[in-house]
Amino acid sequence: MGSKTLKMKKSDRTRAAIEMAARRLFAEHGYERTTIRDIAAAASIDPTMVMRYFGSKDRLFADVAVFDLGLPDIAAIDRAHVGETLVAHFLRLWEDEGADSGLPILLRSAASNDFAAARMQQLFAAQIVPVMLGLGTPETAAARAGLVATQMLGLALTRYVLRLAPVVALDRETLLREIGATVQRYAAGA
Repeated sequence: MGSKTLKMKKSDRTRAAIEMAARRLFAEHGYERTTIRDIAAAASIDPTMVMRYFGSKDRLFADVAVFDLGLPDIAAIDRAHVGETLVAHFLRLWEDEGADSGLPILLRSAASNDFAAARMQQLFAAQIVPVMLGLGTPETAAARAGLVATQMLGLALTRYVLRLAPVVALDRETLLREIGATVQRYAAGA
């Protein structure tokens, strides 16, 4: 039993070393420029060990990346402009200050990786549902948040992951007006 306990402790240390190296390298170099070999070298282990513990670079990223959507305080927003405000916020996350945040990688990963999908679900439950609680009846908050997510994730998928030309070509004002109106309707529950 003693050697089994020692192995578990060593495996915990190895996992922690990989996670620490990955966090640092993803933050310094971004997802695309960070390789499994880089992470392994920083953790002083063989690259096969990274794959053994995490299975893929996407899963490792989803495991170590912390996502705070930094959603605006709904109480401070004119109720008539909630949809537009949320769309503007998400556009900033994807295009401006959050362009290297890893959200595109999390979205891509969530489509094919159960762990990343679970992370996306946690993000949704912890950050979007509470915003909807401030906008209407608590009984419909989760459903309204889900409807808002269909618009935000659909926009992200088509504009930033799939890069569908007609969606990429839309200017910010059109996105704010058109998607903002739908988000407004969903968020308000009207």
